[in-house]
Amino acid sequence: MTTPHAPPPRRPLLHRLPLTWLGILPFLIFVTLFLILPTMHIVIGAFQTREGGFTLQNLRDLNTGTIPSSYWVSIKISAASAALGCLIGFGMAAAVTFGAVPRWIKAPLMTFSGVASNFAGVPLAFAFLATFGPVGLVTLFLRNNFGIVLSRDLGFNILSFWGLTITYLFFQIPLMILIITPALEGLKREWREAAEVLGATGAQYWRMVALPILFPSLLGTFALLFANAFGAVATAIALTGSGLNIVPIQLFAQIRGDVLGNPNLGYAMAFGMIVITGIANVLYIWLRMRAERWMK
Repeated sequence: MTTPHAPPPRRPLLHRLPLTWLGILPFLIFVTLFLILPTMHIVIGAFQTREGGFTLQNLRDLNTGTIPSSYWVSIKISAASAALGCLIGFGMAAAVTFGAVPRWIKAPLMTFSGVASNFAGVPLAFAFLATFGPVGLVTLFLRNNFGIVLSRDLGFNILSFWGLTITYLFFQIPLMILIITPALEGLKREWREAAEVLGATGAQYWRMVALPILFPSLLGTFALLFANAFGAVATAIALTGSGLNIVPIQLFAQIRGDVLGNPNLGYAMAFGMIVITGIANVLYIWLRMRAERWMK
């Protein structure tokens, strides 16, 4: 009589964990080196003197000079670009989702949005300077063909508040489209049919049904776009240089190593930016969770 073979002993789970986490190891290394460690360096530096001692003076100095006004201008630019990005992006996403435009436009629009939402920094600043700058294509075209000078007749200057806001819209609108489109697609057809059966018009459906359901998603996306614009450093520096009093310009002036610069004050300013963007991102995550519960 043969005895059945005993199953081979299972390896302890401890031996399988390294292989299980091996695929995510590059991501963890990348996040640690380029996100966690630099952030910790900034936070620690905000509470240090030049000699390395602990101090709160750097945070107190945030309320001196032009630093408070730079924060306020940055907040206004971020809020304006986020509001316009939400408004325009929502209209475009609704048009491609509910068939107001040909369906074949949706795939190219989503692809472009995925690329444009990550297009920022020096290339974006150069593109807008080449288009709307003092000798840009649009500027020269309007001047030579219609006698319209943007700065004189329309009061538009690319190196100004609205110039930077419009530049930010290049990546704010695509990001809004990417985020809000799934929420629009989650609106069930039965809800609209039920509203029509009860005698609601299209405007009443959007005002009483669709927008209240989408409100957490819209408000959360606004918070995300605000944080996205507030943390856009390279684009602002490359576009305006020192011509606009915003936090990234002030921060760059402090940490670039000039005689009058104070790197630790720059760390404090960066710490303030981290706090503001962190609050906006936490608000976005919380509202997104509420929106997902509504959609279910």
